[in-house]
Amino acid sequence: MATNGIQPANNQTAQLPLFYKSLIPLSSQEHANHKLEDRQLHPFAHSANAIPITVDEFAIAQRHYPIVFATGDDGGAPLALLGLQDGENLFCDKAGNWNPNTYVPAYVRRYPFLLARLAPEAEQLSLCYDDQSGFLKPEAEGNLFTGTEPTDTTKAVLAFCEQFEIAVQRTRSFMNDLTELDLLMDAEATIQEGDKPMVFRGFRMIAEDKMQEMHGDKARKLVKSGAMGLIYAHFFSLGTLRELYERKKAAN
Repeated sequence: MATNGIQPANNQTAQLPLFYKSLIPLSSQEHANHKLEDRQLHPFAHSANAIPITVDEFAIAQRHYPIVFATGDDGGAPLALLGLQDGENLFCDKAGNWNPNTYVPAYVRRYPFLLARLAPEAEQLSLCYDDQSGFLKPEAEGNLFTGTEPTDTTKAVLAFCEQFEIAVQRTRSFMNDLTELDLLMDAEATIQEGDKPMVFRGFRMIAEDKMQEMHGDKARKLVKSGAMGLIYAHFFSLGTLRELYERKKAAN
């Protein structure tokens, strides 16, 4: 029996989110002549076996990846499962090429940008970026600012990050519902390969038996909030776990 822990890749520095090594605010003074390089390649993600997703992505992500939930005392978060062991992303090679016709999570597409508070007491979020990412470089003609005004490129980045933060808030509400109703459980998946089963642990999923027993106000609340559809998207996505295993075998 082979047992593998399924955990998000951990290349964080201090308390920075996954992938981010540094964060500085984007400004027209400091980055007037900086250019945003093409972000079609995602080499930073090639060793991430699980990546956070928001509830806005469940409908499309469930077609490509198992959707599971992180373990931890903070209630966890939804994850798109990209590999079955640490450091394994079966959808992205070392050069950063994502598999064709496969959904790329918004968390990946957002990098190297992030909305963050510049100080604990700050009321507004500021657009920041990872200055160690290599995606922003000084050029004779930058494409981020015209004078002190943001270009369409920068406006599009800001809009994407703002939409992502709104989706994060919806995701937190969904996770609060799951926690309040005690629907999450530690889980494992077993894939039978001849007489040698593969067992994968280190993630959480929604307890199907508790869902079957749920009636009345609790069930109505999930339907009204839209959580019920998300829960079933999670259940449907687990069918891709076998496909993930087959992808792993093909890669070996």
